[in-house]
Amino acid sequence: PLAIPPPAGTIIHTGDFKIDTTPVSGEPIDLTRFGELGSRGVLALLCDSTNAERPGYAMSERKVGQALEPLFRNNSGRIIVTTFASNVHRLQQIIDISVRNGRRVAITGRSMENILRLSVGLGYLNIPDGALIDMNMIRTMPGDKLCIITTGSQGEPMSALYRMAFSGHKQIELQPDDCVIISATPIPGNEKGVSKVVNELMRKGADVVYERLADVHVSGHACQEELKLIMTLARPKYFVPMHGEHRHLKAAAGLAAACGIDPSRIFIPELGRVLEISEDGVKHSGVIQAGRVMVDGLGVGDVGSVVLRDRKHLASDGLIVVVFSLNAADGSVIAGPDIVTRGFVYVKESDELLENLRSRALRAIESNRAHGAADWTGIRSAVRGELGEYLYKTTKRSPMILPVIMEV
Repeated sequence: PLAIPPPAGTIIHTGDFKIDTTPVSGEPIDLTRFGELGSRGVLALLCDSTNAERPGYAMSERKVGQALEPLFRNNSGRIIVTTFASNVHRLQQIIDISVRNGRRVAITGRSMENILRLSVGLGYLNIPDGALIDMNMIRTMPGDKLCIITTGSQGEPMSALYRMAFSGHKQIELQPDDCVIISATPIPGNEKGVSKVVNELMRKGADVVYERLADVHVSGHACQEELKLIMTLARPKYFVPMHGEHRHLKAAAGLAAACGIDPSRIFIPELGRVLEISEDGVKHSGVIQAGRVMVDGLGVGDVGSVVLRDRKHLASDGLIVVVFSLNAADGSVIAGPDIVTRGFVYVKESDELLENLRSRALRAIESNRAHGAADWTGIRSAVRGELGEYLYKTTKRSPMILPVIMEV
């Protein structure tokens, strides 16, 4: 947590937190400090809200170690563990349990390797000598002497665990006696990807253990009673729930109101909406552009909603190009119309459909021309409307129709 001092007033930003009285390493959370800041006056509390819907308290990180120990002790094959790379305490427990059970540890996945290197360098991880081995050595190790820590707890398509599940990992090929432990819970929105990986791991014959089967994960975010405790100690004038979906932010706002914070001083942030904090208090002040920025080749942010809409249209229904030559003087048809399709039908098996499209396109051109002077825009619109209506009636599909006129 951060306590940002005046001039405007003290602002507390909790970051991701929970109240763990028995941490794996380091000191327990300093609740006294929150109380001291609250007694001096806190202008605003910006608070983690991820578990605001969950009653009670988050379990201690040590519970995970207690659940992992028998899994390591009772398995005779390789153990593959995936977790959040940023959870250094979880990594420490996995390494300690591996060493206690005579297993050496290999690391795979770029973010896991980076976190491990930085954590060791900063003194946050304590790894016994000889505990780590290079990934290139795992083929020489007996299964009951090996633990592999990997990325991929959220089913990310390019992660190491995903590549293991779908036979794309260069060094690890899953075996029937492997035990895969997913020491994480899916972030909202990732459930489908995680389920896909779990199913494929099981299809490969591995024994998969995840949160629903055992207590191999505890949340790193405070639950309702912990949130209320921090709110009561800090006694902020303004409350801003952070880090969560809107339902989580709303639940945290409700907890804040129950703790005596004036509802008019509770601000639920929206993406891109500016929250101004000053000596006069907290208020909304304008909107900035925010959200996803599309990167396409060398272009950054230049792919707009219209382009994306067209790409989705092409992907779902395909493209039909109608090419014809018209006399520039009177609009009469000189050549065509020719029909070119991409991603719609297989041309060699659709002669009748394409011939009907040609005749209808020609009819639309002649009908438009009969109403007066040649109007290229009107002709394009007529062809597009005539073919679109016919194709939907006959195929229940709406491909993108692109009339191309060549003047002669």
